[in-house]
Amino acid sequence: MYEAADLRKGLKIKIDHEPYVIVDFDFVKPGKGQALYKCKLKNLITGAQFDRTFRSVDRFFPADLEEQEMEFLYKEGGHCCFMNTSTYEQIHMDEEQVGTAKNYLVNNLTVNVLLFQERPIAINLPIFVDLKVVQAEPGMKGDTASGASKPVTLETGYVIQVPLFVEEGETLRLDTRTGQYVSRVK
Repeated sequence: MYEAADLRKGLKIKIDHEPYVIVDFDFVKPGKGQALYKCKLKNLITGAQFDRTFRSVDRFFPADLEEQEMEFLYKEGGHCCFMNTSTYEQIHMDEEQVGTAKNYLVNNLTVNVLLFQERPIAINLPIFVDLKVVQAEPGMKGDTASGASKPVTLETGYVIQVPLFVEEGETLRLDTRTGQYVSRVK
């Protein structure tokens, strides 16, 4: 069990039987009275954010979260299918739940799925993912002095800006945190 003094950014707690993460945190000690802990909370299931102030006597339960390593299998009809790599059990998540991570999901990609009471609520991607370019326009010569870039379409359908020298059929390494091109993969 956590006390108010244990609150910090990134801590996952349970409030009203739902998991929350502390997005922002501020400690306030007024001239008179008790200390206050002002927090911005994000619901891990719905994504809703709100501000709440806690007193120093408040207590919290840790969120019952579990992270399991799973392999992405396929997309079908607005759902993504993942398989637990140790039990071979399959789970399905809506593309809404997966969010922007769907731009990086290729068959057999290993991800960590966050579960709350054995129900999937989010996925954590590896930091770098390698994806193949399926469509790229040729770069314009003489336009390299300004650090020019061009759009390319990746095998997942995701469109990003890359340097002019990138060609169709190449494999690129992307940073999943920013969604940007990092390098070519040989």
